[in-house]
Amino acid sequence: MNRNAGDIHRERREGLPPVIGPDPAVLILGSFPSVRSLAAGEYYAHPHNAFWRIMGAIGCADPDAPYTRRCASLAGCGIALWDVVASCRREGSGDAQIRDAVPNDIARLVDGHRGIRIIALNGKSGAERWLKHFFPDLVSAERPAVVTLPSTSPANARLTLEAKITAWRVVAHAARPPRL
Repeated sequence: MNRNAGDIHRERREGLPPVIGPDPAVLILGSFPSVRSLAAGEYYAHPHNAFWRIMGAIGCADPDAPYTRRCASLAGCGIALWDVVASCRREGSGDAQIRDAVPNDIARLVDGHRGIRIIALNGKSGAERWLKHFFPDLVSAERPAVVTLPSTSPANARLTLEAKITAWRVVAHAARPPRL
């Protein structure tokens, strides 16, 4: 079989491991890492993704700190990061291009960390869609609460950064103050 540029979506891509401390209160879920994030081995590595700037604005991580320190700050605030999709086939970084998705075991992670009060979904078309698809019981459960927040992706240009920060403050309210 000949391989061409159109076949790139046939390669299965594996996501990133969770960023999680011992006692998270908030689990932030994306859909699947971007091409740039996978290459860097870091969540939200695209420089135009607003995630780390938002975390800085709500007092949960210094967006200019090295990645490991940003992750440690999130864990210290009781915030965990992961994606709904563990592996998939996808051309590019768009959520609409995800094919043959295999989920991460979100339910197991939540069961293992009973302190998680909120699952914050980073975007409606990506994270919310996949969570509803794979974990309908979790979405309809009373606890933890599931909230859908505006996507931090640069593709979500309909909201200003300030509007996104305002919406994402729910994460800071559910999290703990950072341990300095």
